[in-house]
Amino acid sequence: MAAQIGQFALALAWVVTAYSIVASLLGIRLKNDSLIASGRNAALAAFASITTSIVCLGYLFAVSDFSIKYIAAHSNRDLPIYFKVSSIWGGQEGSLLFWGWLLTLYTALVVVQNWRKHSAMMPYVTAVLMTTSLFFTTMHLFAVNPFNQTVLLQSGSPLPFVPHDGQGLNPLLQDAYMVIHPPMLYLGFVGFAVPFAFAMAAMFTRQLGDTWIRTTRRWTMVAWMFLSIGIMLGGKWAYHELGWGGFWGWDPVENASLMPWLIGTAFLHSVMVQEKKGMLKIWNMVLVIMAYIMSIFGTFLTRSGVVNSVHAFAQSSIGGYFAAFIVIALSASLYLLFDRLPYLKSENQMESMVSRESSFMFNNLILLAACFAVFWGTMFPVISEAVTGTKITVSAPFFNKVNVPIAIFLMFLTGVGPLLAWRKASPDSLKRNFLVPAILALVSGVVMYVLGIHHFYAWLALVMSIFVATTIVREFYKGARARTVGTGERFIEAVVNLTLRNTRRYGGYIVHFGFVLLFVGWSGQAFTTDAQADMGIGDTMNIREYTLRMDKLGTADDPNYSSNQATIGLYEYGTKVANLKPERRIYTAGTEPQPMSVVAIYDTPHNFYRSDVYVVFAGATPDGRKAIIQVFYNPLTAWVWIGGMVLVAGTLLALLPNKKTVIRRRVDAEIAQEPKAVESHV
Repeated sequence: MAAQIGQFALALAWVVTAYSIVASLLGIRLKNDSLIASGRNAALAAFASITTSIVCLGYLFAVSDFSIKYIAAHSNRDLPIYFKVSSIWGGQEGSLLFWGWLLTLYTALVVVQNWRKHSAMMPYVTAVLMTTSLFFTTMHLFAVNPFNQTVLLQSGSPLPFVPHDGQGLNPLLQDAYMVIHPPMLYLGFVGFAVPFAFAMAAMFTRQLGDTWIRTTRRWTMVAWMFLSIGIMLGGKWAYHELGWGGFWGWDPVENASLMPWLIGTAFLHSVMVQEKKGMLKIWNMVLVIMAYIMSIFGTFLTRSGVVNSVHAFAQSSIGGYFAAFIVIALSASLYLLFDRLPYLKSENQMESMVSRESSFMFNNLILLAACFAVFWGTMFPVISEAVTGTKITVSAPFFNKVNVPIAIFLMFLTGVGPLLAWRKASPDSLKRNFLVPAILALVSGVVMYVLGIHHFYAWLALVMSIFVATTIVREFYKGARARTVGTGERFIEAVVNLTLRNTRRYGGYIVHFGFVLLFVGWSGQAFTTDAQADMGIGDTMNIREYTLRMDKLGTADDPNYSSNQATIGLYEYGTKVANLKPERRIYTAGTEPQPMSVVAIYDTPHNFYRSDVYVVFAGATPDGRKAIIQVFYNPLTAWVWIGGMVLVAGTLLALLPNKKTVIRRRVDAEIAQEPKAVESHV
């Protein structure tokens, strides 16, 4: 019954989505408010319909209804309930349904938020969002329907069939991070549809001032934040689950999530130039279009089978539909953009290369250069095969060689850009803002070199991180110090009030500080060391200051898998600090056993370096008497995860409205004479 309800809800969603598009556009053309309202209500009905389908699919997973093909292929009876929930997006059909549901959720939120605002643009916004939704709903119904019945071919005829048990969820996805990583990533991908819809509406209505920019900036920040969280969780999953000692391997699907993130980052910087100076209007429109297109392109890469990836779904015929949709959407958007060029003229010109607007422009160019490099490297196997007939794969060294210098230069701009003056920065202001951070960074660089950090890019990244961190800390200090003088607040109170009174500015600084910590963590990868040994009980191996001793080898059973488990004592300078238990699991659901490694990680919380001792049970020796143990020593890795959390915290802060605070003036005569000077710093 649940399957029939879910199927009916999908069909209803297709009908009301198509109606919403037609009603919204006809309402605009006929200037009929009732039709426009009807189209808006139909968008809400589409959300309700897809929600019903998602609930039905979740119920079918919960009760293990293997009469449904998708349930049988991605679940089994012994699968824990939280993995059954995540199985909704664990395969092709369910993940697309989840994508489409999030799109209708965003649409419903936009409609409700702007119920009585932007009356000229909102019908177009609804129509654009619903057009994207119609594409996905069409895929749900006719190409990858999650409610198709399980059938057994007998004499060439399909017959209904209910297997005793399902094939189980892919073992790679049976991880806590994969319960939340895909939803975060999809929230980021789908979220870029909202600024795209407002951009198209602005061009349709020729309302190309700041209104659409101010309306969509927060939506862009939300999408960018979720995409950031998704990328970080994906790295954390890869670090814990894949057993190769790293968290980013330039996998094609990893790259697919990075590309819209880079474009979204560029837009969030250049939008400030349009708001402040009335410049870069065409540029911002292009960035919004490309962020949306690259989000759809990322979904296409995951599902088309054109690239090989541990993250991708099986090869599918829907790749052609996605390619066609991308071509149509991009062509229509660019046609509309070229038609509206006369309305997108800049109100001002760039006056100096040493200014905030020029630094943001350089920032954008570098980000897009990085995006193009990632795109080229990702698609090069496809391009080379099409041109020469031979598939040439581009591996991590290419991406590192191109993108590491780009990333370091971006870090430099992160420290410089926000502190430059608009229009033109004077030599005095440059000296005042950057002399101390530059000296401190250079001195630190000399010290690090003397201490043995000779890897050039790692050294340069750390020097640049110190430079940027110093500029950020000084900005907080100067602003808070001015408040303490002017208001009598304690320093910490002044920092809090300073931040809450300009959340966008200081939230941005915190985001930048998060990037500093990320760079510190990334730099540690240059100093990774590893070792491998066959270890029986009592055997030891050494790596850096640590000794590993095999204390126990045993087996463990779970309804969903069997495993070999090692208990390894970890000693630091001869003192035991941890017991590590890496595993080698064999998942038994499905037609063939599937082996997986479960790594054991020891984080060193007692020192600044926060290094990881990363232990992998790689397998057994041919005689079965010993375990093959791999160990990686990963310096500074914990700062990657800490930096990600700081980045998200800064984004959340930047999304908050500014707090209106009452300034408490000090009454002494000296302060009373200079309130205006103090206020200018605040």
